[in-house]
Amino acid sequence: MEKTERDARKIFGQRAAYYSTSPAHKDTRVLNRVVLLAAPQPDWAALDIATGSGHTAFALAPRVRLVVGTDLTPEMLAEARRLRGDRNLANVAFSLADVHDLPCLSGAFHLITCRRAAHHFSRIRHALSEMCRVLRPGGRVVIDDRSVPEDDFVDRCMNELDRYHDESHVRQYRPREWRSMLEAQGFTVEAVEPYVKHRPLRAFTDGVSPENVRRIAAVLDRLTPAQRDALCLQDVDGEPHLNHWYVLIAAIKHN
Repeated sequence: MEKTERDARKIFGQRAAYYSTSPAHKDTRVLNRVVLLAAPQPDWAALDIATGSGHTAFALAPRVRLVVGTDLTPEMLAEARRLRGDRNLANVAFSLADVHDLPCLSGAFHLITCRRAAHHFSRIRHALSEMCRVLRPGGRVVIDDRSVPEDDFVDRCMNELDRYHDESHVRQYRPREWRSMLEAQGFTVEAVEPYVKHRPLRAFTDGVSPENVRRIAAVLDRLTPAQRDALCLQDVDGEPHLNHWYVLIAAIKHN
């Protein structure tokens, strides 16, 4: 396991309970869009990679035969199993696994989903290769992740802020980077849907070490007015807010 994944396991182990109730991860509007792009069928087997507390797996469960949720972090999977029990879902299973080395047969799944996790993968192209391997020909992949626009300053700044927020962060990719990476693995990209949320600064600072909170503050303090505008950094009800960029991607594996 790479250092990035070891760091992610430690960080998300400490934060696991939060993700069970996190509004961003329970966001029904985004989850409904993921399900729509996935176009699930009743006889399908689905794999939800980096499932966390299982929110995406639970959204898919009524629409497919089986969902397997994998994650690096035992504490996350414990939360997911607890929530599964609350929902009484018999067709959802959870397994400890690293996306870079999936313990799955080739061509085992009709559908793969991955939400708010790929920016932590230390070897993104290898991870996508593993997704392609375990997906059957004609199968679908739907990814929802943090992203950055086609703006060099915003790209640098948001990735710096996210590294201070979470030291296992690797990179938020631009939509065109996602398209290029997926096409290189033999996928046909059907949809690329960027979206933006204006979120409070505490989304970056909650649960973060005092040292990294100071680093985040220092980044924002040195911004020029034009840079503040680029991030849409504004006070809302007395609290700083700034834009967070995301992207939804749907693609099909070539036959």
